[in-house]
Amino acid sequence: GIYGYPTLMDGGYVTAPRFGIFSKDGEWIIENEGVHPDVEVEMTPKEVINGGDPQLEKAVEMILDKLEDHKKPGVTKPDPPVRAK
Repeated sequence: GIYGYPTLMDGGYVTAPRFGIFSKDGEWIIENEGVHPDVEVEMTPKEVINGGDPQLEKAVEMILDKLEDHKKPGVTKPDPPVRAK
């Protein structure tokens, strides 16, 4: 659950979960935990300020590597069909 909206310096506010619930099995049910990353990419403020996007750059690098490993087989174009007899 969420209650209370702490005010920020600029007059805006933020919501944050403040309650935890547990299942019938006695296990805590963690909300808003997110998904753990498959690949960790360090992002420093300097890189971002200079216009870099380390996450995007790493994603493109990984995709290009996969494309190299999974090239399509070449296709040979057949001769045109003969339609006149």
